Amino acid sequence: MDTLTSGGSRREAGPGPGAGGPGPAAPAVRSADVAARDSYGRLLALLAAATSDLAGAEDALADAFERALRTWPSQGVPGNPDAWLLTVARNRLRDEWKSARVQRAVALDAVPDTLAHIDGVDVDAIPDRRLELMLVCAHPAIDRAMHTPLMLNTVLGFTAEQVGRAFSVPAPTMATRLVRVKKRIKAAGIPFRIPDLADLPARMASVLEAVYGAYVIDWATGPQARQLPSEALHLAEVLTTLVPGDPEALGLAALIELSAARGPARVDAEGHFVALADQDPALWNQELISRAHEHLRAAHARGQLGRFQLEASIQAVHCARGRDGTTDWPTLLTLHRILQAIAPSLGSGVALAAVTAEVDGPAAGLAALDALLLEAGQRARLFQPAKATRAHLLDRLGRKEEAVAAYDSAISLTHDTAEREYLEGRRDRASGVSR
Repeated sequence: MDTLTSGGSRREAGPGPGAGGPGPAAPAVRSADVAARDSYGRLLALLAAATSDLAGAEDALADAFERALRTWPSQGVPGNPDAWLLTVARNRLRDEWKSARVQRAVALDAVPDTLAHIDGVDVDAIPDRRLELMLVCAHPAIDRAMHTPLMLNTVLGFTAEQVGRAFSVPAPTMATRLVRVKKRIKAAGIPFRIPDLADLPARMASVLEAVYGAYVIDWATGPQARQLPSEALHLAEVLTTLVPGDPEALGLAALIELSAARGPARVDAEGHFVALADQDPALWNQELISRAHEHLRAAHARGQLGRFQLEASIQAVHCARGRDGTTDWPTLLTLHRILQAIAPSLGSGVALAAVTAEVDGPAAGLAALDALLLEAGQRARLFQPAKATRAHLLDRLGRKEEAVAAYDSAISLTHDTAEREYLEGRRDRASGVSR
């Protein structure tokens, strides 16, 4: 996606940071957190399908989670937390339908019992419908630019702040856009139903972007988000079964698998960030790498080159690094140039500048990066990877004072504690401060 960055943070799956700490309420809070992480999209899909009111379904589900946090610590966690949450949210929606405000605004015969089909539902028997709801979010009546943000926010549970950060958009702006598009869904009466197979190709690009976006946001967080299997990894692999002939779906799965394979090596035993060049390949997940290569071979056999296949190929070259630390930089430079030519974006442009520095020297890399940032203008203001890359290149060129300022700028946009500490260490070394 054109402006999706690695500057996001782990979605607040549960009631809030630190809520699962020690104390009598901890098991209940953990149960609510698990339900939010694993079942939010499933429950929201059921509720929204009943009313075609996405915002109202979100409010009802949020109310159910709030009530869970108030009652579960004292009354105990129910045997089926998902069914409990669905029942509470459904009753909240029923109360809203019966409210005086709705009765005044809508004719009595226009208020059906739209929630009756939820009664007695066996939540455990419901398949994962998140991908189907994502296809609904990609409806042509919705602004195309909001397809991916809407999926990330509603189906995958990321906050407006997190989605905004991922797209380098201020949180209030993103929140306003999300509210507007949800109102549009209700006003236009967009049906919450599974689209026909004929609709898949037109909507698949947005779905792929959302799954990729979920992975990028998760990847940019602390080590706890890198435990496998991740949600994005699961969704990417499901996509390969939903559309097995789509080379970009295969490429996306390979990309996520190759990146995820290096997850265990990104931090050391003490939780310190480890740069790719310093990682121990023995820690990489070889099963994931092998599976990714299978997907890549299947994608390339289709003869339709695309962005995700190229990005996966780039990751494959990184994963082929020898134990002596050598990397095939010329091949990476060629792949990055092709990627920027067929799918130009701020992120791929920054990566191209970084690889250019490895092949042609830091001065050439910095020149390419500064030209890119000048062209991007305001879009680059909140783009953390560009700030960090520029700091590294200035540091390599010995322009220490400028490097320190650039590191400070990158640090201010970094939300992962381990990466922040890594950048602080680089900044301090550039300024001559010992830690």
